[in-house]
Amino acid sequence: MISAVEANADGLIGPTHSYAGLSPGNLASSLNKGEASNPRAAVLQGLDKMKTLADLGLPQFVLPPHERPNIPFLRSLGFSGSDAQVLERAWKDAPSFAAAACSASPMWAANAATVTPSADAHDGRVHFTPANLITNLHRSLEHDQTKRALDALFPHASRFAVHDALPSVAHLADEGAANHVRLCRDHGEPGVNLMVWGREAWEHWDGPYPARQTREASEAIMRRHAASGAVLARQGKAAIAGGTFHNDVVCVGALDTLFFHELAFEDTEATKAAIRAAADGFEPQFVEVSTADLPLADAISSYLFNSMLIRVPGQDRLTLICPTETRDNPRSHAVAQGLAASNGPIGHVEYVDVRQSMRNGGGPACLRLRVVLTEAELAATNPAMRLTDTLHARLSDWGRRWYRDSLTAHDLADPALLDETRGALDELTRILNLGGGFYPFQHG
Repeated sequence: MISAVEANADGLIGPTHSYAGLSPGNLASSLNKGEASNPRAAVLQGLDKMKTLADLGLPQFVLPPHERPNIPFLRSLGFSGSDAQVLERAWKDAPSFAAAACSASPMWAANAATVTPSADAHDGRVHFTPANLITNLHRSLEHDQTKRALDALFPHASRFAVHDALPSVAHLADEGAANHVRLCRDHGEPGVNLMVWGREAWEHWDGPYPARQTREASEAIMRRHAASGAVLARQGKAAIAGGTFHNDVVCVGALDTLFFHELAFEDTEATKAAIRAAADGFEPQFVEVSTADLPLADAISSYLFNSMLIRVPGQDRLTLICPTETRDNPRSHAVAQGLAASNGPIGHVEYVDVRQSMRNGGGPACLRLRVVLTEAELAATNPAMRLTDTLHARLSDWGRRWYRDSLTAHDLADPALLDETRGALDELTRILNLGGGFYPFQHG
């Protein structure tokens, strides 16, 4: 057996972190629309969450924020003049497009890509497909820059294959790893790739919220990655209608364990049977939470299932890394503590403060992209992007210097913010060794 570990690559929260309410179906995002955000607190919370994982012994990487405001996007819509004038005119004449151009949504790295580890790929490489995220305009702007970030972190083509996103059409709507769970006996062994989809490409959809992932997109990614052990399952329609915009709001898995809400899948028994049939050399463990124990509304508001399920080195049972909102909700807290008190596969629960992200609808699991790596693959990553105590301190200082402690929609139109974000990102490219011209504005 080849030894492998599960690393996390977290999105570094950007300077334009705000509550714009741009995602229909994301209830927290809609609820907090228009309120003032605190980008400085957000980036520090995200960095501290990364350090918590690194301190537990898991490899932790940093994915850089995208350039926002996205001036090239606004120029493509016909706005002209200096960059400051483009931003000003866009906010005056097309504020919805301007808001999309300022979104810091790339922070949620669970949507960055779908990842297939080398143990599951026929060519023995780690495969990445950046998500096209076409359901929401502000997120559809991400995949080109996401590919550049993944190329920077995983630079060796002999070990890593970073593909382009799927074509940006509704038939192939793809939301990345937020709808993918890998189960296995051990990270270095072949596993089961559970791909969860919300609708079929030509299906008439009349739900109150969009079903963001198509079956055809999931199938295309598995073909592209030549991935073994693929299982496709339909997301529960009732879950989508209740505000489960991604499957990771009601489901998380690690190693042989799948932890999920009873409404997560349209056909739970068929999904479990398919996973068992695809599992080679291990018996999957299913930890299901009933609606009676945790109503869907509480699952969504507390983000119990948007926690990180990890194996801490030296521990036999899994650890669930929950947001503090899980602890603050009596029903979800009771479920979490019941897990730890049981003899089941999840034996430990820890809580992290990512409140700024949570208010926009993203918990601990939203902020990270999981990547299984062998020792050789880990050694082939960009070392400047791996979180250490030194890098954590350096990035924390960077965030305190560059980020505002309050930001409203009105502030996003401030030309000074454009200069601030570019100054921050320019310095960040040197900190993370991203090379010249990583961001569009650096091309001169």
